[in-house]
Amino acid sequence: MAAGIFSAEEKAAMKAAAAERREQAKREKAANKAELDLKDVLDKIAGMPEADRNLAMKVHELITAAAPELYVRTWYGMPAYYKDGKPVCFFQSGAGYGSRYCTLGFQDKAALDDGTMWPSSFAVVAIGKDEEKRIAQLVQRAAGGSSQY
Repeated sequence: MAAGIFSAEEKAAMKAAAAERREQAKREKAANKAELDLKDVLDKIAGMPEADRNLAMKVHELITAAAPELYVRTWYGMPAYYKDGKPVCFFQSGAGYGSRYCTLGFQDKAALDDGTMWPSSFAVVAIGKDEEKRIAQLVQRAAGGSSQY
């Protein structure tokens, strides 16, 4: 090819097209990562004993409905929900840790601060309408801001 075959405008258009392709590839990679992370969480839940699995799926549905902005991925082998790259809350199978109950836990990223002392984890043995409402409220509050620490 001889020098000067493409005009400055054509070169700029080719650079823009290449940048668009790179950006699209990044988005696809990110979307694929999110899909894979979600699959990991759902696989982890599917591997739990039935009673824990039922609770975990219900908690997962409540969390993702209450705070869809949270990113889903595993954390220490547990389903967890992230904000700004840090875990906000997680679900821990009771059977997986030799406990008589499952745990819905919140990390320090959760905006649950209430004076000088507040709960950061809850035992979960059943989920009825009252628990659904409480979990949704806690997750919305936890995801809504940042803690004072």
